[in-house]
Amino acid sequence: MAPLKTRLKLGVLISGRGSNLQSLIDACADPAFPAEIALVLSNVPGVQGLERAKTANIPTATINHKDYDSREAFDQALNQTLRDAGIELVCLAGFMRILSASFLSSWSDRVVNIHPSLLPAFKGIHVHQQVLEAGVRFSGCTVHFVVPEMDAGPIIVQACVPVHRDDDAKALAARVLSEEHRIYPLAVRLIAEGRTHIKGGRVAVDNDQHPDRSLVNPDLA
Repeated sequence: MAPLKTRLKLGVLISGRGSNLQSLIDACADPAFPAEIALVLSNVPGVQGLERAKTANIPTATINHKDYDSREAFDQALNQTLRDAGIELVCLAGFMRILSASFLSSWSDRVVNIHPSLLPAFKGIHVHQQVLEAGVRFSGCTVHFVVPEMDAGPIIVQACVPVHRDDDAKALAARVLSEEHRIYPLAVRLIAEGRTHIKGGRVAVDNDQHPDRSLVNPDLA
């Protein structure tokens, strides 16, 4: 297919290995995908995600939060770098810093994040261990718009996975991560195509479809 005339410019913020970044790189490699990564920015020097970006010939930048006296000063530098790159949508992909309310206000409804649980359940860190200790039968992942409250904000896409009887946190994390790699590009596509609309704190998606069957775990059929 011919490349789209206008592709949404993404700025991907990372702090580590960039697994979800790679899923976005792979999606954007298709010229028919309605978005492109214009900048990968890390707050930690030398991480693997920066090498992933360089391999894909994507511009990179590092803004070390340790070089700033306050969160606000760090966020100001972040904001200026993103705007200088012409970024239209900010994608958090393992970015281990909490963004200030003033930063989010200036990027209202233009920052998205992926979290490894079915929000609003199991917020915060050590998510998979939380899931196992709670004894729930399903877990999953969520892409959502970012608001000042941590791991909140209107939900765009979710994926569900079963929790197995013999799971440990590592095994469950791997199962969830494979779904993260599927739904992050999907959420970006929906936004880039103009199909998402926030109404009353919820995301409506134009022409969306829903699964026909429910899931049961354990399934004794």
